[in-house]
Amino acid sequence: MINISFPDGNVRQYPAGSTPMDIASSISEGLARNVLSAKVNGKLTDRDLPLHQDATLALLTWNDQEGKETFWHSTAHLMAEALEALYPGIKFGYGPAGENGFFYDVDPGEGVSISSDDLPRIEEKMLELARGKNDYVRQEISKADAIAYFTAKGDEYKLELLEDLEDGSITFYTQGGFTDLCRGPHIPNTGIIKAVKLLKLAGAYWRGNEENKQLTRIYGISFPKAKDLTDYLTLLEEAKKRDHRKLGKELELFMFSEKVGAGLPMWLPKGTQLRERLVNYLKVRQEAAGYQQVTTPHIGKKDLYVTSGHWDKYGEDSFQPIKTPREGEEFMLKPMNCPHHCEMYKFRPRSYRELPLRLSEFGTVYRYEQTGELHGLSRVRGFTQDDAHIFCTPEQVKGEFLAVVDIVREVLGMIGFNEVTAQISLRDPANPGKYIGSDENWRTAEQAIIDACAEIDMKTVTAYGEAAFYGPKLDFMVRDALGRQWQLGTVQVDYNLPERFELEYIGPDNDTHRPVMIHRAPFGSLERFTSILIEHTGGKFPLWLAPEQFAILPISEKFNAYSQEILQELAKHDIRGMVDDRNETIGRKIRDTELKRIPFMLIVGEKELEAGGVAVRIQGEGDKGTMTIPEFVDFFQTQL
Repeated sequence: MINISFPDGNVRQYPAGSTPMDIASSISEGLARNVLSAKVNGKLTDRDLPLHQDATLALLTWNDQEGKETFWHSTAHLMAEALEALYPGIKFGYGPAGENGFFYDVDPGEGVSISSDDLPRIEEKMLELARGKNDYVRQEISKADAIAYFTAKGDEYKLELLEDLEDGSITFYTQGGFTDLCRGPHIPNTGIIKAVKLLKLAGAYWRGNEENKQLTRIYGISFPKAKDLTDYLTLLEEAKKRDHRKLGKELELFMFSEKVGAGLPMWLPKGTQLRERLVNYLKVRQEAAGYQQVTTPHIGKKDLYVTSGHWDKYGEDSFQPIKTPREGEEFMLKPMNCPHHCEMYKFRPRSYRELPLRLSEFGTVYRYEQTGELHGLSRVRGFTQDDAHIFCTPEQVKGEFLAVVDIVREVLGMIGFNEVTAQISLRDPANPGKYIGSDENWRTAEQAIIDACAEIDMKTVTAYGEAAFYGPKLDFMVRDALGRQWQLGTVQVDYNLPERFELEYIGPDNDTHRPVMIHRAPFGSLERFTSILIEHTGGKFPLWLAPEQFAILPISEKFNAYSQEILQELAKHDIRGMVDDRNETIGRKIRDTELKRIPFMLIVGEKELEAGGVAVRIQGEGDKGTMTIPEFVDFFQTQL
C-alpha cells in the first residue's frame, strides 16, 4: 500500500500501482468523469500513470487552470494532426498551451502558405478527428529511435529539439495517425474536445531567434462544451472594446513611435497625470511605512550583473549593451534595480540597529523583447517598476513580509481588485539547475514564505516552477471585470543576492552576519499595471485617478467666460477638468465627453449663469440636476 496526500491535507492508502484515475474513481464517479490530468509531487502527469510510492496528488479538472492547459495542449496536437492531413509534408516547431488557449508554430513548406481564410477548414478537420475519440497514447522512446523517426519524417525542427534532450527522458504521444515529441501530459482522448476556434495567425522566428526562419504561428482555443465557446467569443468581443491599445489612443494616454523605437512607450499629458497619481499614492503609503526613496542610473557595468547572476541567466537574450568610445568598456541599459540597491547597501558598514533598511525606487529598466512579443503597454522594452528592496535580519523576515502583503492588498483593493489569490511560487523540484544559490538557502527562503502565508487571511495556491531564479516569491493574482486572471504585485524572499554581493551587518554580538533581502513591487510595473487597469475599467477610471474629472460644456460661446470662472474655482478645490468651448452643438459635446469617459459633465446655459450654478450629468448615469458650485464641490467629495 502507498500513502496518497491530497491538497486538503487528507491522507488515504491505495494499492501500489494505482493510477490517479483509479483514485478519482474511488472518490466519486462524477470526479472520475471530469479528471483531465494529475499533479504528482508537484509535477504534471497523465491521469493513467501508475503510482508506486507515497505521493502528494492533485486531480485536475476543467475547473483548474492546469487542467485547462492540459486540455489546450492536447488540442494543439489535434490541430497538428489536422494540419498534417491537410498539408502533407508540413513541419512542426513548438505547440504549447498558455493561460488562454494554445498555439503551434509550423512550417507549411516551400511555396505553401496558410491564411486566415484557411482557418475554418482546419477547424472543421479538427472536429472531424475529435469525433474519432482517439486515445492520447504515451510511449517512452530511446533517443536513437526518436532521431530515426523524425529523420525519416524529414522534420528538422523536432530533430533540433532532440539535441537538447537526454536519452531515457524522451516520450512520444500518438493520437489517431499523428505522433509528436512531447513530455505531456494529455487528456484521455480527443472525444472530450467539443468546440474549437482558431483565432489568428502570426509570424514567429524559430526558437525566438530573428536569424532563424520565420514560421507560421496558429493560435486557438477549445472547450469541452459548445456553450463555453459561445460565451468565450462574446467575452472576446467585449475584450476588443476594452483593449488598452485602442483605449490608450482614444483617451490620449500613451503612444509609440517607430522613430523612437518599438516597445518604448511615451506617456502623453493625460497618461502622465494618471501615472503620477499612482506613483504619488504609493510614495505616501511607503513613506508612512518607513521606506526611503532612492535614485539609481539607467545604466550599469556588465560586471554588476555578472555578480548578481542576471547576466548568466538572461544576458545574451535580454540585456541591451551600450556602446562607449573606450575599448573594453561594457555598459548595459539597466534591466533591473536590485543589483544597484545591493551596492547602495554596501555604501558603508551597517549595524543591526539600522535594519530593516527599506530602499524604494520608481526605476525605469530596459529589457530586449522580440518584436513579435511586444504588446501595447503590457509587453514593452522600457518600463518603470515600483521597486523596493528591504534588507533585514532573519528574525525580521516574517514581519516585513507580512507588512508588504498588507501594502499590496491595500493597493489592489484601492483600484478595485477585490478578488485576490496569493500564489506561493516555489522552485521546480525536477529542474534545480534553473536557480542560483544553495539548497539550504532555498529551503530557508521557501519555508519563510510558507510560514508567513499561514498567517494571512487570503486564499493561497502553490505553484512549483514559478519562483524567480534567485528566490521564491508570493505573486498576487487578480480577476478583472471580464473574469480574466492577471498576475499583479509580487514579494520575493532572497538569501542569494546578499551572499553574491557579500552584504553584511554587525549584530548585537559584534560579529558579522548576512542580511536577508526582500524584493517587492505592488504594481509590478506601471506600464503593465496601467494596461490591466484600462481594460478592467474600460477606461472609466476611479474618480481620484481620472486625468480629467469633469468637462464644462457651454451651450454657446456666450457662456465661455463663465465656464472659465468655474474652471478656476474648482481648481481651488483640487478638482481638475477642462472647458469644451468648441463651436459644436451641446448634444455633440455630451456624446464626445461620454466617449472620453470623463466622469462629470457640467452644462452651462442662461439658466445656470443666472443661478450661479451648473447642470450636472454623470458618465453613464445621466442628469443629476442643477447645483451651485459649493453644492457640486460637496457632491463631488462624496463620490471620491
